[in-house]
Amino acid sequence: MEYIQKSDKEPDHQPGVCIFCEAAAGSDDAASLVLYRGQSSYLILNRYPYTSGHLMIVPYDHQPSVEQIEPATRSEIMELTAQAIQALRQVYQPEGFNLGANIGPAAGAGVAGHIHFHVVPRWPGDTNFMSAVGDTRVLPETLEDTYRRLLEAWKQLAG
Repeated sequence: MEYIQKSDKEPDHQPGVCIFCEAAAGSDDAASLVLYRGQSSYLILNRYPYTSGHLMIVPYDHQPSVEQIEPATRSEIMELTAQAIQALRQVYQPEGFNLGANIGPAAGAGVAGHIHFHVVPRWPGDTNFMSAVGDTRVLPETLEDTYRRLLEAWKQLAG
């Protein structure tokens, strides 16, 4: 409800500050929705998800494109992608996934200056008229519940 009632004039972060750098520098992972911190990248819930469980993998290094991050970081991102898929399969039993990055404003990048990679669980029929016609997304659970469920699964996988 808070998201719906929020004014467009109230940003989720400080104006002019990269939301991904801000999340990386923060110490309250639950408030930032950070699920895991690796050596060179971290896993975070998308605050405006397409489906429940929509995750992003973000390098700490503030770069606009994949070729500008270090090879070790690219490797860690791929490993975190595989682990994220494992956790999402355990918690949500999706029937498919969309994986990808939007590089540059022309490709639809919401934060064009800081590359990030999406992991989106999918089910048959999960796209409905609300997104296309009403510019509204319908999710069956809160972000806090998604965070709690995926954090528990992530800890079990690391176990």
